[in-house]
Amino acid sequence: MKHANISLFVPHMGCPHQCSFCNQKTISGSVKALTPEDVTETLQKAIQDNNEPLNTEVAFFGGSFTAIPRDYMISLLEASKPFIEKGFFNGVRISTRPDAIDDEILDILKQYHVKSIELGAQSTDEEVLTLNKRGHTREDIIKASSLIKSKGFSLGLQMMTGLLGDTDEKTLKTGEDIISLKPDTVRIYPTVVLEGTELSEKYKKGEFVPQTLENAVYLCSKLLRRFHDNNIRVIRLGLHSGGNVEDGFVAGVYHPAFGELCESAVYLDILKEKLKGYADEKDLIVLVKPSEISKMTGHKGCNKQQLLNEGYSITVKGDDGLSKYELKLKGRK
Repeated sequence: MKHANISLFVPHMGCPHQCSFCNQKTISGSVKALTPEDVTETLQKAIQDNNEPLNTEVAFFGGSFTAIPRDYMISLLEASKPFIEKGFFNGVRISTRPDAIDDEILDILKQYHVKSIELGAQSTDEEVLTLNKRGHTREDIIKASSLIKSKGFSLGLQMMTGLLGDTDEKTLKTGEDIISLKPDTVRIYPTVVLEGTELSEKYKKGEFVPQTLENAVYLCSKLLRRFHDNNIRVIRLGLHSGGNVEDGFVAGVYHPAFGELCESAVYLDILKEKLKGYADEKDLIVLVKPSEISKMTGHKGCNKQQLLNEGYSITVKGDDGLSKYELKLKGRK
């Protein structure tokens, strides 16, 4: 069954730093501080629509949850606690900074049924972390990840591509570093330039050149395949649409079908590898898992068109015996 979150935003609270790319007011679409009463009201409403409590978590996103004032953090968790204990939801998910994790805070989180912790790592390259004013180090990411796993929490890591000072090589190295930390989930966000950020000012002065959509799809598809090959679930590709992002957007990669573009690129790469054994056959049937047909075909048929430009005509069909990113080829003759 599909996992679901009841998302509660704690807008830009707890962060001791102002990262070059960050404008939480724009990202979360919220400026009002979340209250325990808000938590109770939201969860009471969510109960009515939640038919899969074992697959649904209460999720505190938007800020650095473990860095907000301790009493305030506990008040929010206290509000969610009875909903978990009564079986309405499976547990709590939070997002926070790598340098806001220690034994004490993890023991507190355990008491309030927190099961999943996502760390905003963004990069494991020290220069990139410094240039973007992250305020934490590569070692902080490694230590926090290890501690979270040792305490029995599910670990999620978030990374970004196209940051100030980043390169394709550094991004792919970050991906490999994340694989070595063995998280359960990953989110990948191409950098979006938002109004009211340092990155926006640098962009307007010509001091920062954002990724192109083509480059972001290329990089993220490589990361996606590597994570899949290492049994790490990618649960998000690109910023969510909605909130105030459209209003605050200045430049960068923000596409409503970004995830589909990346998955389609993975399928195209795999197919091209297999086509090397079909040099003499240009009219082929491609078999994939039925739910993956549209991804193999490509966004608006882009994969079929690209292959047609290279002399191949393909028809994509479903095969229940295949898994994600697995495909078979058959000649029509």
